[in-house]
Amino acid sequence: MAKKKKPGSNTIAQNRKARHDFFITDRFEAGVALAGWEVKALRAGRGQLTESYVIFNKNEAWLLGAQISPLPQASTHFVTEPTRTRKLLMHRRELDKLLEATTQKGHTIVATALYWKNHLVKCEVAIAKGKQQHDKRQTEKEKDWNKQKQRIMSADNR
Repeated sequence: MAKKKKPGSNTIAQNRKARHDFFITDRFEAGVALAGWEVKALRAGRGQLTESYVIFNKNEAWLLGAQISPLPQASTHFVTEPTRTRKLLMHRRELDKLLEATTQKGHTIVATALYWKNHLVKCEVAIAKGKQQHDKRQTEKEKDWNKQKQRIMSADNR
């Protein structure tokens, strides 16, 4: 008899602030080089991406600002650093595209999500361009209008 998967999502953490502050254009999947205590902490849901972004050093991508809080059991055995820089594992072509995008004015690379893919932790990184205040207001108006349309449509279907 086969085991059933647990209901729920495989998402560990999302960066909702990035979707509010930036126009997201291209998305890429990257592996993350983690220590053992970090994987255990992520299984317990202790990851956060709110202020995270990607930098390049010697043609390698590094994730900055992602916080993984250690479990109390792991913090007694290891020197834990919750906000250390973590290496992103990507193909050379993807790294070249990201590096090219960062040279354009106003573009940056942000981490939008951490999730499980089988037994591995993956990070979704995206090329983003900053929104100005009037763009943020326009996005809020569109979101409110879409909610209102859904309410009207559901009221008509009753």
